Amino acid sequence: MNQAADRIGLDDGARKVLSTHRREVAVSVRVPRDDGSFDVYPGWRIQHNGARGPFKGGLRFHQDASRDEFRCFSALMTWKTALLDVPFGGAKGGVKVDPKVLSVSELERLCRSFFSAIEMMVGPYRDIPAPDVNTGPREMAWMYDEYSRSRGDSPAVITGKPVGLGGSLGRDAATGRGALFALDRIARSRRWTREHIRIAVEGFGNAGAWFAQLAHRMGYRVVAVSDSRGTVVNNEGLVPRDVLAHKQETGSVTGFKQADSIAGEDLFGVECEVLAPAALERSIRADNAERVRATLVLELANHPTTPDGDLLLQDRGVWVVPDILGSAGGVTVSYLEWVQNLQRERWSEERVNGRLKEFMESTTDLVLERADEGGVSHRAAAYEIAVERVAEAGRSRGWH
Repeated sequence: MNQAADRIGLDDGARKVLSTHRREVAVSVRVPRDDGSFDVYPGWRIQHNGARGPFKGGLRFHQDASRDEFRCFSALMTWKTALLDVPFGGAKGGVKVDPKVLSVSELERLCRSFFSAIEMMVGPYRDIPAPDVNTGPREMAWMYDEYSRSRGDSPAVITGKPVGLGGSLGRDAATGRGALFALDRIARSRRWTREHIRIAVEGFGNAGAWFAQLAHRMGYRVVAVSDSRGTVVNNEGLVPRDVLAHKQETGSVTGFKQADSIAGEDLFGVECEVLAPAALERSIRADNAERVRATLVLELANHPTTPDGDLLLQDRGVWVVPDILGSAGGVTVSYLEWVQNLQRERWSEERVNGRLKEFMESTTDLVLERADEGGVSHRAAAYEIAVERVAEAGRSRGWH
């Protein structure tokens, strides 16, 4: 953000506002266990900037979650929503807990306790949470129900819900599909042909698996995928649907018979045109960026490349599509879900995907044009656009 502010000549006052968070709330999440005991977990909801609209951002449950992490990701959401030009600000939150140690009943009580604790912050026109790491439609449904019990039925209070409770068609594949729309636009601008583009995907969860499957259907060659246990490679091309079926059966992509298994981080050394990090943050760092063999890094995860790693990639001529563009499909369809909820409408999946395509293609074109005209990286161009938009909105509203 500071580098973008320098390039666009942002004044000191605006920089101070954009460098700070509007509101931070820390809560104690009390969870009755099935055996009658109690556990208490720390939780947070952090709102960065709301100059362009209600706060928006995911809720994650992870044993390594921290206040600093949520500060970082809430700011990323501000820039992501501004870049896509959807009328939201940025927020993030969650609970420091390993959800795998909880039963389904305990997990439901955790969700309800946490959402009750942050209830005063959220609302359809205030702050609209969404799924993130280790949360999904089931958890969103519990939180939506908890809010509605005290505030009345408000489906627009949260997105990523089950379709039967007001969730949007197309939301499950939105992050992967949005990244593919961006890749398709870049490939067209560089005159690449799909059949000659080899893709390696780090992380075979929701975003990574959908991206790989959709890319395969459109004619790209997916040559490697990885998860937390390892990587599978087939230079002739994988069938991602079959890899996913293997993972669902065995718990991992490793051992897939139509591919060779290698160590997890060896994925970066696979010869390919596109590397898509879709796991957790800080995957590409100064100590491993030199191993990346891709021409283009398409970020599907939040902050998968550290600043030092990013500089090394730039020095080697590797293009990077930043997370605030590459992973923006999810928040874009969250916005479309919010609109449907407010209007009490249900759109077809074709309409949702069509609107997502419009958002992703127009934004990708804008970033490519800005990067080419300014002679800067895609990340620098994306941040310049986002910071300009938030600063303009803040000035118009008086920076209160």
